[in-house]
Amino acid sequence: MPHPLSNDLRERVVAFVEAGHSRHEAAARFGTSVSFAVNLMKRWRETGSVEPRPRGGFRHGKLGPHKDFILAAVAARSDITMPELAEVLARARSVKVDPSRLSKFLIASGFSFKKNPSGKRTRQA
Repeated sequence: MPHPLSNDLRERVVAFVEAGHSRHEAAARFGTSVSFAVNLMKRWRETGSVEPRPRGGFRHGKLGPHKDFILAAVAARSDITMPELAEVLARARSVKVDPSRLSKFLIASGFSFKKNPSGKRTRQA
């Protein structure tokens, strides 16, 4: 994924354009794309800032509201497989989810792979 250009470069591009040069000239001089110079100047004029826009953000998962139900289903049947758990969730709550997502959710909730009496994993992850 591309990363934002430095604020120093952004400030130099703005100063160059504000000195009377075109956005195309600024892009050629500083080795950026024309769209970067155009969008930067638009942002500068609208907000007065050369800071890049925020990237990423928190993604809300669809399993969060069903955490109690999922944990209760696992507690009720400790040997339930992820496809079976996905089917139970789909039937009871009409939530379609991939079994691998359920596995990641359970690991994040503090569950780990079951181990047999010898202390080895019962199956590969």
